[in-house]
Amino acid sequence: MTQGKPQVLDRADWAVHAELWKGLIEGHTLGTGVTVLFYATDEVGVGPRWHVHPYDELFIIRQGRALFTVGDERFACEAGQIVFGPAGIPHKFTNLGPGRLETTDIHVSDRWIQTDLPDPEAGSG
Repeated sequence: MTQGKPQVLDRADWAVHAELWKGLIEGHTLGTGVTVLFYATDEVGVGPRWHVHPYDELFIIRQGRALFTVGDERFACEAGQIVFGPAGIPHKFTNLGPGRLETTDIHVSDRWIQTDLPDPEAGSG
């Protein structure tokens, strides 16, 4: 891709699923400081695991309902709401259902940097 110039991205440039909005575009490939991830799942109770980023993140709930855990805070959110995840604060979310959850996640970084963590809510087995 040509950096620093207007561009149009085709689905094949970012999508990892033929039908669902899933995939990412890292900002460095476009010459910008923002990375965008698209997430979707039809499975209730499923979502990204507990993790952290060294930069801020915004989650735009495009469809469905989700339970977000950001640090010690929990939010039940629905389509049309936006959740802010500050840099260095672990977070996760799961599909509350019914139906599909779709989010667009804006990472304030030119690259996707994620550290997965042990989930403090997971049972000790």
